[in-house]
Amino acid sequence: MSKTIRVLVAKPGLDGHDRGAKMIARSLRDAGMEVIYTGLRQSPEQIVAAAIQEDVDVIGMSILSGAHNHLFPKVINLLKEQNAEDILVIGGGVIPEEDIPKLKEMGVKAIFTPGTQTKDTVEFIKNNVKK
Repeated sequence: MSKTIRVLVAKPGLDGHDRGAKMIARSLRDAGMEVIYTGLRQSPEQIVAAAIQEDVDVIGMSILSGAHNHLFPKVINLLKEQNAEDILVIGGGVIPEEDIPKLKEMGVKAIFTPGTQTKDTVEFIKNNVKK
């Protein structure tokens, strides 16, 4: 029997808009994944601690606040410090196209911008999570 994929959906920073995060959490759950939603205004430290405690395979961060160039690297570095680099990190939200290559270089495996079909996110996770 294959292991159920566990995904932590997080809303870091001061952003108070969580409709997209809740939509993706539901889509992932409907696809058979176990989803832990951290709620609004989580710090990178809280996100990484929850991810390790919950033994997740994926961290999905939804960012609309413009703080993506600060928050993603912070989470990636904290995962490295905790020897948890095997956790797949993906993101979504309003992230300018010109910032995406730099974020990927830092270790974010995928960015899903507005208009992305939820099935595309589901398939990306299934195809890229470490077995």
